[in-house]
Amino acid sequence: MMSQNSPLPQLSAQEIRVLGSLMEKSRTTPDLYPLSLVSLTTACNQKSSRDPVVSYSQATVNSTVDVLRRKDLLTRVLGDGRVPKFRHNLAVKYPLLPAEIAVLSLLFLRGPLTVGEIRTLSHRLYDFEDLAEVAATLDKLSQSEPPYVQSIGKAPGQKEPRYAHLFAPVDLTVNANSHRDALSSTADDEHPESLKTRLAQMEARLASVESALLAAGLWSPPTEEMNESDQDGD
Repeated sequence: MMSQNSPLPQLSAQEIRVLGSLMEKSRTTPDLYPLSLVSLTTACNQKSSRDPVVSYSQATVNSTVDVLRRKDLLTRVLGDGRVPKFRHNLAVKYPLLPAEIAVLSLLFLRGPLTVGEIRTLSHRLYDFEDLAEVAATLDKLSQSEPPYVQSIGKAPGQKEPRYAHLFAPVDLTVNANSHRDALSSTADDEHPESLKTRLAQMEARLASVESALLAAGLWSPPTEEMNESDQDGD
Protein backbone atom coordinates (compact mmCIF):
# COMPACT_ATOMS: atom_id res chain seq x y z
CA MET A 1 0.00 0.00 0.00
CA MET A 2 1.31 3.45 -0.90
CA SER A 3 2.20 5.89 1.86
CA GLN A 4 -0.78 8.09 2.63
CA ASN A 5 1.40 11.20 2.22
CA SER A 6 2.67 10.31 -1.27
CA PRO A 7 1.35 12.57 -4.05
CA LEU A 8 -1.30 11.17 -6.32
CA PRO A 9 -0.21 10.14 -9.82
CA GLN A 10 -1.48 12.40 -12.58
CA LEU A 11 -3.32 10.22 -15.09
CA SER A 12 -4.29 10.76 -18.72
CA ALA A 13 -7.92 10.85 -19.87
CA GLN A 14 -7.53 7.30 -21.22
CA GLU A 15 -6.11 6.05 -17.92
CA ILE A 16 -8.94 7.70 -15.97
CA ARG A 17 -11.56 6.12 -18.25
CA VAL A 18 -10.06 2.61 -18.07
CA LEU A 19 -9.57 2.77 -14.31
CA GLY A 20 -13.04 4.25 -13.72
CA SER A 21 -14.67 1.58 -15.89
CA LEU A 22 -13.02 -1.18 -13.89
CA MET A 23 -14.04 0.46 -10.61
CA GLU A 24 -17.64 0.73 -11.81
CA LYS A 25 -17.95 -2.80 -13.20
CA SER A 26 -16.46 -4.33 -10.06
CA ARG A 27 -19.62 -3.11 -8.31
CA THR A 28 -22.32 -3.21 -10.99
CA THR A 29 -21.42 -6.53 -12.70
CA PRO A 30 -19.38 -8.48 -10.13
CA ASP A 31 -20.15 -11.81 -11.86
CA LEU A 32 -18.33 -10.59 -15.00
CA TYR A 33 -15.42 -8.98 -13.15
CA PRO A 34 -12.42 -8.89 -13.73
CA LEU A 35 -12.90 -7.74 -17.34
CA SER A 36 -11.38 -9.07 -20.53
CA LEU A 37 -9.89 -6.59 -22.99
CA VAL A 38 -13.04 -6.79 -25.13
CA SER A 39 -15.34 -6.18 -22.16
CA LEU A 40 -13.15 -3.38 -20.85
CA THR A 41 -13.18 -1.64 -24.23
CA THR A 42 -16.96 -1.90 -24.34
CA ALA A 43 -17.19 -0.49 -20.80
CA CYS A 44 -14.98 2.46 -21.74
CA ASN A 45 -17.06 3.23 -24.84
CA GLN A 46 -20.57 2.78 -23.47
CA LYS A 47 -22.88 5.70 -24.19
CA SER A 48 -24.67 5.87 -20.85
CA SER A 49 -23.07 6.90 -17.55
CA ARG A 50 -20.10 8.46 -19.35
CA ASP A 51 -19.03 12.07 -19.90
CA PRO A 52 -17.59 12.47 -22.43
CA VAL A 53 -18.58 9.50 -24.59
CA VAL A 54 -15.48 8.07 -26.29
CA SER A 55 -14.67 5.50 -28.95
CA TYR A 56 -11.42 3.82 -27.95
CA SER A 57 -9.96 1.01 -30.01
CA GLN A 58 -8.83 -2.20 -28.31
CA ALA A 59 -5.26 -1.17 -29.11
CA THR A 60 -5.73 2.10 -27.20
CA VAL A 61 -7.25 0.31 -24.20
CA ASN A 62 -4.53 -2.35 -24.27
CA SER A 63 -1.73 0.24 -24.27
CA THR A 64 -3.47 2.13 -21.47
CA VAL A 65 -3.74 -1.08 -19.47
CA ASP A 66 0.04 -1.53 -19.81
CA VAL A 67 0.65 1.99 -18.46
CA LEU A 68 -1.66 1.44 -15.49
CA ARG A 69 0.03 -1.88 -14.71
CA ARG A 70 3.40 -0.11 -14.57
CA LYS A 71 1.87 2.39 -12.14
CA ASP A 72 0.55 -0.50 -10.02
CA LEU A 73 -3.04 0.70 -10.45
CA LEU A 74 -4.19 -2.35 -12.40
CA THR A 75 -3.53 -6.10 -12.22
CA ARG A 76 -3.66 -8.68 -15.02
CA VAL A 77 -5.13 -12.07 -14.12
CA LEU A 78 -5.98 -15.18 -16.13
CA GLY A 79 -9.68 -15.98 -16.39
CA ASP A 80 -11.54 -19.04 -17.66
CA GLY A 81 -9.94 -20.39 -20.80
CA ARG A 82 -6.73 -18.57 -19.85
CA VAL A 83 -8.10 -15.30 -21.28
CA PRO A 84 -6.27 -12.32 -19.73
CA LYS A 85 -8.52 -10.18 -17.55
CA PHE A 86 -7.96 -6.98 -15.63
CA ARG A 87 -8.93 -5.52 -12.26
CA HIS A 88 -8.15 -2.20 -10.60
CA ASN A 89 -5.82 -1.86 -7.61
CA LEU A 90 -7.02 1.50 -6.28
CA ALA A 91 -8.35 0.14 -2.98
CA VAL A 92 -5.13 -1.86 -2.54
CA LYS A 93 -2.77 0.98 -3.34
CA TYR A 94 -4.67 3.58 -1.30
CA PRO A 95 -6.58 3.36 2.02
CA LEU A 96 -9.99 3.82 0.42
CA LEU A 97 -13.34 2.49 1.63
CA PRO A 98 -16.12 1.21 -0.68
CA ALA A 99 -18.08 4.48 -0.37
CA GLU A 100 -14.98 6.45 -1.36
CA ILE A 101 -14.28 4.17 -4.31
CA ALA A 102 -17.87 4.70 -5.47
CA VAL A 103 -17.50 8.48 -5.35
CA LEU A 104 -14.19 8.42 -7.21
CA SER A 105 -15.65 6.06 -9.80
CA LEU A 106 -18.42 8.55 -10.58
CA LEU A 107 -16.00 11.47 -10.76
CA PHE A 108 -13.69 9.45 -13.05
CA LEU A 109 -16.50 8.55 -15.44
CA ARG A 110 -18.66 11.69 -15.38
CA GLY A 111 -16.43 14.59 -14.38
CA PRO A 112 -17.25 17.10 -11.62
CA LEU A 113 -20.52 16.46 -9.75
CA THR A 114 -22.49 17.95 -6.87
CA VAL A 115 -23.41 16.12 -3.68
CA GLY A 116 -26.96 15.66 -4.96
CA GLU A 117 -25.82 14.31 -8.31
CA ILE A 118 -23.50 11.81 -6.62
CA ARG A 119 -26.35 10.60 -4.38
CA THR A 120 -28.65 10.19 -7.43
CA LEU A 121 -26.10 8.40 -9.58
CA SER A 122 -24.50 6.14 -6.97
CA HIS A 123 -27.37 3.69 -6.32
CA ARG A 124 -25.70 0.81 -8.21
CA LEU A 125 -22.26 1.52 -6.79
CA TYR A 126 -22.97 2.19 -3.12
CA ASP A 127 -26.12 2.67 -1.06
CA PHE A 128 -25.61 6.06 0.56
CA GLU A 129 -28.12 6.58 3.35
CA ASP A 130 -28.62 10.29 2.63
CA LEU A 131 -26.96 13.45 1.31
CA ALA A 132 -25.17 13.91 4.63
CA GLU A 133 -23.30 10.63 4.15
CA VAL A 134 -22.23 11.69 0.65
CA ALA A 135 -21.04 15.04 1.99
CA ALA A 136 -19.13 13.34 4.80
CA THR A 137 -17.43 11.02 2.30
CA LEU A 138 -16.41 13.97 0.13
CA ASP A 139 -15.10 15.84 3.19
CA LYS A 140 -12.96 12.88 4.15
CA LEU A 141 -11.61 12.53 0.61
CA SER A 142 -10.82 16.25 0.42
CA GLN A 143 -9.13 16.44 3.83
CA SER A 144 -6.91 13.36 3.56
CA GLU A 145 -3.18 13.58 2.87
CA PRO A 146 -2.92 13.77 -0.04
CA PRO A 147 -6.47 14.93 -0.89
CA TYR A 148 -8.33 12.87 -3.47
CA VAL A 149 -11.01 15.42 -4.38
CA GLN A 150 -11.59 19.14 -4.12
CA SER A 151 -14.55 21.48 -4.35
CA ILE A 152 -14.44 23.59 -7.51
CA GLY A 153 -17.36 25.88 -6.72
CA LYS A 154 -20.78 26.24 -8.29
CA ALA A 155 -21.50 26.04 -11.99
CA PRO A 156 -23.87 28.55 -13.61
CA GLY A 157 -27.45 27.65 -12.71
CA GLN A 158 -26.48 25.29 -9.89
CA LYS A 159 -27.04 25.83 -6.17
CA GLU A 160 -24.44 23.33 -4.95
CA PRO A 161 -20.66 23.30 -5.43
CA ARG A 162 -19.18 20.59 -7.61
CA TYR A 163 -16.40 18.20 -6.65
CA ALA A 164 -13.62 16.94 -8.90
CA HIS A 165 -11.04 14.18 -8.38
CA LEU A 166 -7.36 15.06 -8.19
CA PHE A 167 -5.87 12.19 -10.20
CA ALA A 168 -5.69 14.65 -13.11
CA PRO A 169 -5.47 18.45 -13.41
CA VAL A 170 -8.83 20.04 -12.58
CA ASP A 171 -10.53 21.83 -15.47
CA LEU A 172 -12.51 24.65 -13.87
CA THR A 173 -14.22 25.44 -17.19
CA VAL A 174 -16.14 22.13 -17.31
CA ASN A 175 -19.77 22.90 -18.09
CA ALA A 176 -22.13 21.35 -15.56
CA ASN A 177 -24.94 21.34 -18.14
CA SER A 178 -23.43 18.19 -19.65
CA HIS A 179 -23.75 16.46 -16.28
CA ARG A 180 -27.38 17.46 -15.93
CA ASP A 181 -27.98 16.13 -19.44
CA ALA A 182 -26.20 12.92 -18.46
CA LEU A 183 -28.45 12.56 -15.43
CA SER A 184 -31.56 12.88 -17.60
CA SER A 185 -30.34 10.51 -20.31
CA THR A 186 -29.18 7.95 -17.76
CA ALA A 187 -32.53 8.05 -16.00
CA ASP A 188 -34.21 7.26 -19.32
CA ASP A 189 -31.65 4.58 -20.23
CA GLU A 190 -32.08 2.76 -16.92
CA HIS A 191 -35.87 2.48 -17.38
CA PRO A 192 -37.35 -0.12 -19.75
CA GLU A 193 -39.13 2.59 -21.72
CA SER A 194 -38.20 6.15 -22.54
CA LEU A 195 -40.43 8.91 -21.27
CA LYS A 196 -41.58 9.67 -24.82
CA THR A 197 -42.62 6.08 -25.41
CA ARG A 198 -44.48 5.93 -22.13
CA LEU A 199 -46.29 9.20 -22.91
CA ALA A 200 -47.34 7.89 -26.32
CA GLN A 201 -48.65 4.70 -24.72
CA MET A 202 -50.63 6.68 -22.15
CA GLU A 203 -52.18 8.79 -24.91
CA ALA A 204 -53.14 5.66 -26.84
CA ARG A 205 -54.75 4.14 -23.75
CA LEU A 206 -56.71 7.35 -23.10
CA ALA A 207 -57.98 7.38 -26.69
CA SER A 208 -59.06 3.74 -26.32
CA VAL A 209 -60.99 4.52 -23.12
CA GLU A 210 -62.67 7.52 -24.75
CA SER A 211 -63.75 5.38 -27.72
CA ALA A 212 -65.23 2.73 -25.43
CA LEU A 213 -67.14 5.31 -23.38
CA LEU A 214 -68.38 7.01 -26.55
CA ALA A 215 -69.64 3.69 -27.94
CA ALA A 216 -71.47 2.97 -24.69
CA GLY A 217 -73.11 6.39 -24.70
CA LEU A 218 -71.43 7.29 -21.42
CA TRP A 219 -69.33 10.17 -22.74
CA SER A 220 -69.26 12.67 -25.57
CA PRO A 221 -66.35 14.84 -26.70
CA PRO A 222 -66.55 18.53 -25.74
CA THR A 223 -67.87 20.84 -28.46
CA GLU A 224 -66.15 24.00 -29.65
CA GLU A 225 -68.89 26.09 -27.96
CA MET A 226 -68.18 24.41 -24.65
CA ASN A 227 -64.45 25.09 -25.04
CA GLU A 228 -65.13 28.76 -25.83
CA SER A 229 -67.48 28.99 -22.85
CA ASP A 230 -64.81 27.53 -20.57
CA GLN A 231 -62.28 30.07 -21.89
CA ASP A 232 -64.74 32.96 -21.29
CA GLY A 233 -65.26 31.72 -17.75
CA ASP A 234 -61.53 31.79 -17.15
